[in-house]
Amino acid sequence: MRTVFTNGKIFTGSEWLNDKTVWVENGRIHSIAESANWESAGQIDLKGNILAPAFMDIQVYGGNGFLFSEFPSVESVRATFESCLAGGPTHIVPTVSTNTMELMLEGIQAVKDYWKQGGSKGVMGVHLEGPWLNLAKKGAHNPTLLLNPADVPWSDIEPLVDGLTVMTVAPEIPGGLELIRRLTSLGVRISIGHSGADLAGALAGYDAGGMTTTHLFNGMTGIDHYRPGVAVAALTRDEAWVELIADGHHVHPALWPLIARLKPVERLLLVSDAIALAGTGDGRVRLGGLDVEVIGGRATLAGTTTLAGSVIALDTAVRNLVAAGAGLPAAVAAAGRNPLALLGIDDRGRIAPGLRADLVELDGDLRVRRVMRAGEWFEAAIS
Repeated sequence: MRTVFTNGKIFTGSEWLNDKTVWVENGRIHSIAESANWESAGQIDLKGNILAPAFMDIQVYGGNGFLFSEFPSVESVRATFESCLAGGPTHIVPTVSTNTMELMLEGIQAVKDYWKQGGSKGVMGVHLEGPWLNLAKKGAHNPTLLLNPADVPWSDIEPLVDGLTVMTVAPEIPGGLELIRRLTSLGVRISIGHSGADLAGALAGYDAGGMTTTHLFNGMTGIDHYRPGVAVAALTRDEAWVELIADGHHVHPALWPLIARLKPVERLLLVSDAIALAGTGDGRVRLGGLDVEVIGGRATLAGTTTLAGSVIALDTAVRNLVAAGAGLPAAVAAAGRNPLALLGIDDRGRIAPGLRADLVELDGDLRVRRVMRAGEWFEAAIS
């Protein structure tokens, strides 16, 4: 099947192309040209909209009213993926917050069952945010379910590995560094987070294999001129990725330019951290056995001011970052190419001949109109 895009603003992931057409065939980008004979191809007039590489969300709990993190099933995996598609990602890593070992295993099994039933490979395994977190930096995680790796036999942890893509670990807790080393050797991407480590302890976590940083500034030691912690280690270790929830609640927008100035542009990741109520309005859900309420677009543990995920889509994060002064190239990379690179995926995330056609059409307000995954279009509900 051939599709040709005309009359659009083409952002390849690294540069803008004017007066170009993009030809997609059999799920891949065939060519980029000024003109050609398109009579045998289906032509799409972008009408001045932007065509850019599609996004990826490596931390998302649910959507469309389904909470994968609390009720893992093939249906909740599918609902979460479809909810994310509307915001631009063609790939997600559904996330399970701190819970019982049994429920975390159910989450991983639900994704594997989804794959067995022919579900989209855009679901890239599972992110376990816990239970290996520091109690002092637990945030919205259930304190009764937190564990130290040193207290749990490897035979209980090992079943989690098959289907596990990312795991958040606090490196300073007993057994934390050993767990990071072991999981890294098995191909799991370790994210440093919910940590009370000082600068030396945080750097030790990255040295042991930590690659990224769970929602920078949230649930970690920060920037203190006497007691620098995880945030300083993450921002000054060039090769470490950092995740930002750009909803305006988790990190004040005045800090976003600071992050952009300190981190290499290819090491910033946008994540939604979205819960089931994303896109549905105010309400209440359970997360990790705790009640979470959403009021005015802010998700907190019920009756507290403790943040508990977000209700944004990834395209909202892109718009917010651009509105705060970041260039669209940096925002699009943070939402797409960079998280793909974290997972070692390099055959998509840019618009270039031979790469897979994972594309997003954005209007002038940077709202998603449609998403293409491997040459197949998905219509987006405009938010």
